Amino acid sequence: MLVEQKQTLIECLNAAVKQILPDAEFNILLERPKVAQHGDVASNVAMQLAKSVGMAPRVLAQSIVDLLMANPQAKSLIASAELAGPGFINFRLSHVARCAVLDSVRDQGSDYGRQARLGKKVLVEFVSANPTGPLHVGHARQAALGDAICHMFDAVGYSVSREFYYNDAGNQIENLAISVQARARGIDPDHPDFPLEGYKGDYVLDVARDYLDKKTVQASDGVAVVGAGDPEDKEAIRRFAVAYLRREQDTDLNAFGLKFDQYFLESSLYTSGQVEQTVEKLVKSGHTYELDGALWLRTTELGTGDDKDRVMRKSEGGYTYFVPDVAYHVNKWSRGYTHAVNIQGSDHHGTVARVRAGLQALNVGIPKDYPSYILHKMVKVVRGGAEVKISKRAGSYVTLSDLIDWVGRDAVRFFLIQRRADTEFVFDIDLARSKSEENPVYYVQYAHARIFSMISQAGLSHEQVAHASPMCLVAPTEIVLMQRLAEFGPTIASAAQELSPHILAFWLRDCAADFHAWYNAERVLVDDIELKAARLRLAAATRQVLANGLGLLGVSAPDRM
Repeated sequence: MLVEQKQTLIECLNAAVKQILPDAEFNILLERPKVAQHGDVASNVAMQLAKSVGMAPRVLAQSIVDLLMANPQAKSLIASAELAGPGFINFRLSHVARCAVLDSVRDQGSDYGRQARLGKKVLVEFVSANPTGPLHVGHARQAALGDAICHMFDAVGYSVSREFYYNDAGNQIENLAISVQARARGIDPDHPDFPLEGYKGDYVLDVARDYLDKKTVQASDGVAVVGAGDPEDKEAIRRFAVAYLRREQDTDLNAFGLKFDQYFLESSLYTSGQVEQTVEKLVKSGHTYELDGALWLRTTELGTGDDKDRVMRKSEGGYTYFVPDVAYHVNKWSRGYTHAVNIQGSDHHGTVARVRAGLQALNVGIPKDYPSYILHKMVKVVRGGAEVKISKRAGSYVTLSDLIDWVGRDAVRFFLIQRRADTEFVFDIDLARSKSEENPVYYVQYAHARIFSMISQAGLSHEQVAHASPMCLVAPTEIVLMQRLAEFGPTIASAAQELSPHILAFWLRDCAADFHAWYNAERVLVDDIELKAARLRLAAATRQVLANGLGLLGVSAPDRM
């Protein structure tokens, strides 16, 4: 059911109920019946109101139906309204209403499923890798999830900004610097003098060689860094290594088809004084105390669900990792991003309550659930029935570039989106490369390519197909397919609201299945020109919607497979 049709039916139901019960307060919700034979959409409004007004639910429901079906606006939309169970009202759309989706798809094209601009903006922060090595499969999952969520927010009317937060301060960067320094001095990872917590992948040697060769690297912010060539200058090595690996990560993200609008450096929070300012404000708020030489935040008193108070500044003087995170989110809020989404690994679970507690302690009007979080679980990569754990270049993990090399960008994106973020996922390389119904991205893309081929062979003009009358599309599989296409917009809205792009991935798989079922049940290229044109119109609409949906997931819609 199209969004505008649903709204019309709600308005008609409101009018009918108000005519019977002028003073009643109610909220009409329309749902699709669990059993398709029961109708296209159902309402429980009679059951909501019956007890409060002292009427039997079925009696009230029948009164509502009688008034509704006397309304010409409703009658043009609804073929019939039937009572079910204790008082449900099941509606069946008219055939004209069912076919209206084809007009919507034809007229809106690539905009079908999209909503008007809301005048609101959202900041989605994702990937946010330490610049200490290549992006791994966890970062790949974040990249796929984050980009899809951004596309969906854009489709439902938000102005979207993608942000990458570089953790370029802290122990990891120190470990990177001493690792590159060791390789620059000729110390191999298996040597006893190699740093105990050092990074051992081959990429560290690449960094060291380019540093010694005094090469120039330029990262996404446009700043060029030249290798000093001195293996004893650790600070110069640190600057070069961070710039080098930022460039490497940018290269991988470009290969993934992902570009960020902003890059934010953790170090800038310190150099600009924002961390110190945030700490000062937290102290002034009265929600901190000192104990054993450390500064603590009373997170247990701030209503964010933390189970114990947290150290902000350690006794030796350094800040714990959540303090710059609080400063960073104050920065987001001050930039006008009243809606922010963070996508991080499930190992960041403890961060959620602490960051939100810090924001509440500041008492600057930030909501308790700010920012929203998606915490994803890690991915296990399997090939040939065995887990793949090692990438020679990275040293100990499979990288994003490995996945792209093995199965291609489209498969990586679709596979990493098709499951809930908070569930563990096994990425089967062999399945992702297969050309079978079991491979979901191939299955959906094949439906798109099959339709393109069908239309190309049909011998009818674009105008003949685009304006063919759909009234002869009465086969059960045709009705199911049109119903599916009408669900596209609400599916996007649901996926965006729930921060769950897997909802759209499942919908695309179901839509492709409905198309294949129709294609196998009904001949499209028949002799009857009117029927042929109508079926090609349904196929063309399906192709357009599949392309729109794949585009929201960052996946291509090929014309040939």
